[in-house]
Amino acid sequence: MKSKTKSINGTSIPALGLGTWNMRGSECEKSVRKAIELGYRHIDTAAFYENEKSVGKAIDDFLRDELFITTKVWKDKLRYEDFKRSAEGSLNRLDTNYVDLLLIHWPNEEVPIRETMKAMKELVEEGKVRHIGVSNFSQDQLNRARESSSEPIVTNQVKYHVGMDRSSLLHYCRENGLFLTAYSPLGQGEVSNQAELSDIAAKYDKSPGQIALKWLIIQENVLAIPKASSESHLRENIQLFDWQLEEEDIDKLNHLVIESENN
Repeated sequence: MKSKTKSINGTSIPALGLGTWNMRGSECEKSVRKAIELGYRHIDTAAFYENEKSVGKAIDDFLRDELFITTKVWKDKLRYEDFKRSAEGSLNRLDTNYVDLLLIHWPNEEVPIRETMKAMKELVEEGKVRHIGVSNFSQDQLNRARESSSEPIVTNQVKYHVGMDRSSLLHYCRENGLFLTAYSPLGQGEVSNQAELSDIAAKYDKSPGQIALKWLIIQENVLAIPKASSESHLRENIQLFDWQLEEEDIDKLNHLVIESENN
């Protein structure tokens, strides 16, 4: 089963991707390769994860233009020269001529955002980056980044899962034509332990994790990048596109409260 794509203003991104945080070496390489074989086309990594070489080895077995690769620059590398140097390093480790999406991994208020955006713009102009975005930005920080950038910011990657209220940020993204990319979409396991989720999962003969991921990807402008290393979890997570949630269950999930946006 292949992940479907979502499009905003001409930018198309697979709705479900593979997160690779805390995966390294042969485990990472094996998981990324298996994920692509199973239909994943969106792979998320970062310089900070120290696994770009492993991701690069895995994607080398596939047609590059069929994949959507995201990487990120760490918050201590947001000065103009540092940022460009970090991005070049990521390209070298990934062994690719370009990345589809480059993100600022975390904001750094000590560096003027305009300086970082200048570096991102040049990387786009040089053909080394297709799209730019941010991660872990507040709504105010996101707004300032957009005002400082001549290139469109296509996403803000943040922690988001069922039971966590992101309504304000989601509204902003929808109003301004951005994706919200959900990392830790299963709440690092805590989501699956919710009784309400288990009840809904039993109704559809699905796992609680599948229900939680389905709830995310059916939302307007939302993408999800669950981490998975085993083949069974990789298979389970991508089996989302040939069934539907009923409105009454969507409403229950919408009103589930596990974690506040400020955590």
